[in-house]
Amino acid sequence: MKMLLLAAVAALCLTSAPAAAEQVVVTADRMVDVLTGKVVDNPAVFIGDDGRITSIADARTVRWGSDVRHIALPGRTLLPGFIDMHVHLDSPADIGGYRGLEFTDSFFGMTAVGNAQAMLNAGFTTVRNVGSQNRNDIGLKQAIDNGYTVGPRIVPAGNALGVTGGHCDSTFYPPSMEKPEKEEGVADTPEEFRYKVRRERKYGAEVIKVCATGGVFSRNTEPGQQQMSEGELRAVADEAHMWGLRVASHAHGAEGIKAAIRAGIDTIEHVSLVDDEGIRLAVQRKQPVWFSMDIYNTDYTQAEGKKNGVLEDNLRKDREVAQIQRDNFRKAHRAGVRMVFGSDAGVMPHGQVGRQFGTMVQYGMTPLQAIQAATRNAAEALGRERDLGAIAVGRYGDLVAVSGDPLRDVSVLANVDAVIKGGTLVKAPPINR
Repeated sequence: MKMLLLAAVAALCLTSAPAAAEQVVVTADRMVDVLTGKVVDNPAVFIGDDGRITSIADARTVRWGSDVRHIALPGRTLLPGFIDMHVHLDSPADIGGYRGLEFTDSFFGMTAVGNAQAMLNAGFTTVRNVGSQNRNDIGLKQAIDNGYTVGPRIVPAGNALGVTGGHCDSTFYPPSMEKPEKEEGVADTPEEFRYKVRRERKYGAEVIKVCATGGVFSRNTEPGQQQMSEGELRAVADEAHMWGLRVASHAHGAEGIKAAIRAGIDTIEHVSLVDDEGIRLAVQRKQPVWFSMDIYNTDYTQAEGKKNGVLEDNLRKDREVAQIQRDNFRKAHRAGVRMVFGSDAGVMPHGQVGRQFGTMVQYGMTPLQAIQAATRNAAEALGRERDLGAIAVGRYGDLVAVSGDPLRDVSVLANVDAVIKGGTLVKAPPINR
């Protein structure tokens, strides 16, 4: 009996063991090298069983054996998988204002699964989730990394940090509905903020998000209001950097933007009302600082926001900052500010984020610069140049394939044909009929 039991256990182990990873080669007509800005013809990108690129060769001359799986993408251009530096995966774009009260608390974490898949299918193989409810982004990252669902690589922040009554506090409810204690992430002194940084890191945050100013889609705050002092922002930056984490700061207003830059924050989010002094500080700061400006999503919020339940006061703020933000994007880019791609997906549908490439080109970038903002630049801002952001040996085999030439027509990036994550084809190209 004992021998039979041991045999059964051994058989179970054999049948449930994961299959050995295989070597992969990806071929296409062209490849954009975002590190040099050059286009490479007939690339053959070899990806090892650890999901990283082992070599890049000329598909016309190189040969590979039958033990290498071939992903052929004829007629297409390869690019690195895109990186969105500002997303909210547990925020359905079509539920605004008080409509969220129709659903139970765990509902929003469930929607994050589909939203993550939509972003992956749009070509975004890495996302930085800058604030979630109930640390849904950390749980989703763990589920993806352990094979329970499919999605992009997630750099999670857990709870965003902010002051009592500020943009990152819950501002839609009367006192009778508030908890007697502060919400997760809410602090009011430098020392309280240091504790909150430690708490988020303890539970899995890989980036810290703070709210330096008021916001568009909160209640009883205005985008231009500074809500965290420079001392509080510096405490967050110093504490996070000591632990090896980088910091993103929501900041619409000019004074809050400048305080965040002086405090050592790594990326400034939205940057809508930045002034000339703020742009100069960003260009001149010795420690790199990056602007992440979500300049497409107003097209969606103004068209669909009222239907989705967004309050008129929020739509009013959205209208007031939209064109100013876009004009300041052009001004900051022209001045030489380092820029990354950030869509604020969740305010807009996650599957539509690729449309922002076109808006970035409309407001001053070349197609290559817009692509680099979502690849090379974003990887550098994350401190992940060895892993992400380019089709290069040693980096993850995260690739996107599109029809046509994205350096001539950036609109092709709004609908990618194929997506590969770590050597695995997660979105296959359409079949020509």
